Amino acid sequence: MGDAPQQPVHWWQTRWFVIAIALASVIPLIWPTIPPMVDLPGHMGRYRVQLDIGRDPWFTQWYSFHWQLIGNLGIDLLVIPMSKVFGLVLAVKLIVMTIPLLIVSGLLWIAREVHGRIPATALFALPLAYSYPFHFGFVNFALSMALALNAFALWLRLARLDRLRLRAALFVPLSCLLWLCHTYGWGTLGVLAFSAELVRVHDKGSYRRGRGWIKSAVVAGLHCLPLCLPIAMMVIWRGGQHVSGQTTDWFNWRLKWRWVKDILRDRWKDFDLGSLAVIGLLLVKSLRDRTIAYSRNLTLSALFLFAVYLVLPRIVFGSAYADMRLAPFALAVLVIALRERPGYQMRDASLVAAIGLVFTLVRLTATTVSFGLYAQTYKTELTALDHVPVGARVLGLVGGHCYDPWAMSRLEHLPAMVMVEKRGFSNDQWEMPGAQLMTVTYRAAIPFAHDPSEIVTERKCPHQWWHTINQTLAWFPRDAFDYVWLINPPPYDAALASDLTPVWRAGSSVLYKVPEKRPPLAEREAAATLKLS
Repeated sequence: MGDAPQQPVHWWQTRWFVIAIALASVIPLIWPTIPPMVDLPGHMGRYRVQLDIGRDPWFTQWYSFHWQLIGNLGIDLLVIPMSKVFGLVLAVKLIVMTIPLLIVSGLLWIAREVHGRIPATALFALPLAYSYPFHFGFVNFALSMALALNAFALWLRLARLDRLRLRAALFVPLSCLLWLCHTYGWGTLGVLAFSAELVRVHDKGSYRRGRGWIKSAVVAGLHCLPLCLPIAMMVIWRGGQHVSGQTTDWFNWRLKWRWVKDILRDRWKDFDLGSLAVIGLLLVKSLRDRTIAYSRNLTLSALFLFAVYLVLPRIVFGSAYADMRLAPFALAVLVIALRERPGYQMRDASLVAAIGLVFTLVRLTATTVSFGLYAQTYKTELTALDHVPVGARVLGLVGGHCYDPWAMSRLEHLPAMVMVEKRGFSNDQWEMPGAQLMTVTYRAAIPFAHDPSEIVTERKCPHQWWHTINQTLAWFPRDAFDYVWLINPPPYDAALASDLTPVWRAGSSVLYKVPEKRPPLAEREAAATLKLS
């Protein structure tokens, strides 16, 4: 980390620009009432149970909720005070809006601490605030990563100011809070902090005691000890009696390459891949460009992150897509590692910054349009809830595909809005003992009580647990549900729903009421067998 160059501050290096571009990053989230992220409605259902189960006459019939110390509580904790002021839906939206803002501010702050000034090339990293993991709705993870970037910038700043004792004191509680938000953010901060300390200690000691890389690594590890208290918290968490979940699918190179291609995946495949290619071309060109260099500090950090990405399995403690989540942030750190060499013409830097700003604004515009379209779909589908009474038990069935379309429907967990808006039962909640605070206890609904029973397909998909829609309509326990909500379903045999009463339709979606007088079980089984044969 060198001293700031004695040159005038340019527009992309000003505090006002950083504030403006960070605020602009929230624009795609302003219009949608519910941020259109795949898993988010499901999380919102859990938040509603968390807030109301002690005083709600319905939730205790279907769910249990017990507080415990786990590394996955970021928004779960924040919604408690914020929902009292804004209500649950708006509170969640406001929290989610801070995530891209914090990612943008964190990346630019890190770049400034490492390079002295924000390089023009750093603007190309900003669209990564809306990466595929964010669209997927890993909100506690995304919030923890956004906080980790800003915490890393603070770590670098205190080192630059030689305030190591203050840094050690601050990062003991900060690391614990970050772990509490999500384990991933804490782990990422540890990787970034160690790599930065390794370079700093080596460079500082090289002219004093000839300290080598191995000794530097030992000293860097000692400097990172203030970040280690969450290890004890992790042992307590994972040593619990009801903690389960496999860690599996190691070194799946096909998927790892796919997650790299999916880094900017949203709605338009050619546009998203083309945008990723722009970033790739910038990185490749910089290898041969004599006017641009890579910071050793951040390049090593990025390489460490990519190494972790390669080693991580796809599933950790039962949580899928563990490795996929890291790819965008490793790429972002590599981009902000770029900087202009001394003597670089500021006219050329201004052109690069202008192109980077246009690139960022184009991506923001596309994301705004995409979110607006998804939000309209949400609005249309959620009109079904106008016909659902409070406390209803709803079997949500969302159409899926055996292949993976680039533009996801983002409807998979929309049935959870029954929990949010109607305090009812929805069959889309995750069953992950030890990984979250809520469990599904509604035994009468088995095997249609929890995720992934809400996803139905036209035919049986290989390597998936999903039922076909005809199987579900034939076999779901009528006594356990009051309504069946088909959301953009695949083609199905209408005769299998002949005992259900349609009360709402919108396009192919339909809400059925389950009649109180149901055919005897034997008759239903005989009819189902006949229809499925």
